[in-house]
Amino acid sequence: MTRSVEFYFDVGSPASWLAWTQLPAMAERYGAELVNKPVLLGGIFKATGNNTPAALPPKGRYLFRDLARFARRYGVPFTFPPGFPANTLTLMRILTGVQMHRPDDFGACVDVLFRMLWQYGINPEDETTLRDTLGGAGLDADALLALAGQEDVKQALKEATNEAVERGLFGLPTMFVDGEMFWGQDRLDFVREQLESSDA
Repeated sequence: MTRSVEFYFDVGSPASWLAWTQLPAMAERYGAELVNKPVLLGGIFKATGNNTPAALPPKGRYLFRDLARFARRYGVPFTFPPGFPANTLTLMRILTGVQMHRPDDFGACVDVLFRMLWQYGINPEDETTLRDTLGGAGLDADALLALAGQEDVKQALKEATNEAVERGLFGLPTMFVDGEMFWGQDRLDFVREQLESSDA
């Protein structure tokens, strides 16, 4: 039986970006399926009464430095887009729509949107910039933005976010392995240990 790593994420979460840079290779190493679960972090915060660490400036400053440490450890780029935290509703609807209707484009779309924010520091809320970024990656920007406006896509993102809250999520990224929940990219070592412990 193939094991799985369920990965709940929002591209507006810097810790989700760092997890994304590590999880595909980790899942492949242990023969596990990476099950991507795009959800809306703002919806989770609203439902649980949680808030971005940036709302408490001392905590935000520390967290940003800590995330940069992990980026150096992983050897991946890391910068903050202007206006952080960004409104990612359109981006997460795009990813939900792509996962539903254009699954072959999903990996490339996730990667380009994550890199837009966290490698190149581009604010995704400007539609012209978003279109240019998607098009520059060889993706059909018009088609993806049209997906984001579809009612079935909007409803699917709401349902996925509600499901996440029902499963006990309060922040992102959150991973599940063998029904065990791990919150935060700084828990990837525990994800790895869980995969090792269930290795047949």
